[in-house]
This record gives sequence, C-alpha cells and structure tokens, in this order.
Amino acid sequence: MPFGGRERGARCGADHRACGLLQAGCLVEAERDVHVLYGCARSPLAQVVEEVFFNEGRLGRDAILREIDSTLRRLQTDYLDLYIIHRFDYDHPIEETLEALDSLVRAGKVRALGASEMYAYQLHDMQVCAAQHGWTQFSSMQLHYNLLYREDEREMIPVCREYGMALTPYSPLASGHLIRSQWDSDTVRSKTDGVVREKYDAAKANDLEVVARVAELAERRGVPMADVALAWHWARGITAPIVGCSRPSRVDDAVRAMGLELSEDEVAFLEEPYRAHEFVGPLARPGERALAGTTFTK
Repeated sequence: MPFGGRERGARCGADHRACGLLQAGCLVEAERDVHVLYGCARSPLAQVVEEVFFNEGRLGRDAILREIDSTLRRLQTDYLDLYIIHRFDYDHPIEETLEALDSLVRAGKVRALGASEMYAYQLHDMQVCAAQHGWTQFSSMQLHYNLLYREDEREMIPVCREYGMALTPYSPLASGHLIRSQWDSDTVRSKTDGVVREKYDAAKANDLEVVARVAELAERRGVPMADVALAWHWARGITAPIVGCSRPSRVDDAVRAMGLELSEDEVAFLEEPYRAHEFVGPLARPGERALAGTTFTK
C-alpha cells in the first residue's frame, strides 16, 4: 500500500502489535513510491526492509550504491535492518553484486542482507562466493510459499536451513485464495490481475481440495481461514510471512493469527491433498543462460 499519512498510522499500530517487518521497495525506475507490507513475526521489534533490483543497472555495483542512498533519503533513516535483492541478476557477476552489498554493511548503511526469487543452486553459489571472499552472506530468503504452492520445500528451503537463513515468504494467503471457501471473488484484483491468475489458476482443480481443508479446519477451530493459513507457516518454522495490508485492520487480523497453534495432525490434514506444481512466477522464466551469473571457480 502507498506510504503516506494513513499508512504511517498503520505502521505505528503495527509497531505496537509485534509486527516484525515493514517492507519498502524500489520498484521500476518510473515508480518511486514506497509500498509497505507487513510481515508478522514473533518479535516485539519492527524492522525496516528494502528490496532492490527493478532499476537502471539492476544489481551492478553502481546501481546498488545509487539505490541505497536514494532509499535512505526516502525513508529518512540512517540505515536499513535488512536489504533484499529482489531477483537473481543474470547480467552481472555475482562477485560484483556481493562485494557491493558487503560494502553497504561495512559502511553501516545496512545491518543484514536478504535474497529473493532465485534457484537454490544460485543461492548456494552466492553464499559460497561470499564466504570465500570474506563478504557478508545472506541472512534471509523471501520466497513464494503457501499451502497452495510448496515447491521450494524440495531444494530452496533445505538450502536456507543449511545456512541458518530466516524465511520470509510472500503471498502467504495465496493472493486471497486461502481466505475464502470459493475460488473466485468479486474484487477488482481478482478480475483484473493476470499475475495472480497465472500463478494459481492452472492448478485450481487440485488446489480447491486444499482450500476446502483450510475452510474445514477453520470452522472446527472457530477462526477465520486466514488464521489457519498463517498458523501453518509458523508450524512449518517460517520466520515471518509477509502479509499485504490494504488497510490498518488487516494488521490486527494478521497479529491475531499468531495466537493459533496447529497440531501435527492438523498440519498433516492441510498438507495431504497437495500435488507437485509447475514453477510459476520468475522461476518459470529463467535467464537465457541457465547457469549464468557467476565467474568464480568452484
């Protein structure tokens, strides 16, 4: 949601409700507004997070140094708690990217680094490269993960666990599909957002069974479906699912879900209907060179 008067109030409310992340983003070059999302973590501290990629220069050194200074001015802060690269950059060597990111940490402009939307081998290569050069490694991974899309359980999540990385998945409610028993809705986004349809409609026939189980368990527990869908993340050891909040009341809804704990049997009940999915989103459109983006010798 756009960063402004009402949203500043929402941020203050979030700070007092144990919401752990306030996420801003440098989007495309022509779009300089800050968009804020809330990640509900089991922590009383709010942290400011920024993503970088969709800009002129992508993850080249000059672009990274330019964007961090722009971000700090825009957010009126001296440093960021977490700086996330939004995509893997096939156009720049990972050494250039990692050295530039490390310089931000050494300069005190960034406390920690995060990654998002890449293949597990790419994350592993970048972590190894950073370790070899004494540069700062990534501390978190923002991935597409929810009850309707669990493909990262195969490789990415195990790699993140190996490196002790925090998991901060986006779309934890599957763009609204996990908050209502029917698939379609009358919202403008549901009718017009082609990205959402691309991500979820292809597997609709099977995923409706998962939705039905979320609805059934929510009825049993006497809570909204969203609470069950979010509680599943914490049962799975997720650090902070990133919940989009279109209005301040959504912050309260997300915080309430932190009080719900699912049993092992309930988690198994929710997961049982899941079937393997085709990759969607950025991972369905890899770079032209499948193994591009690195020049270091293993």
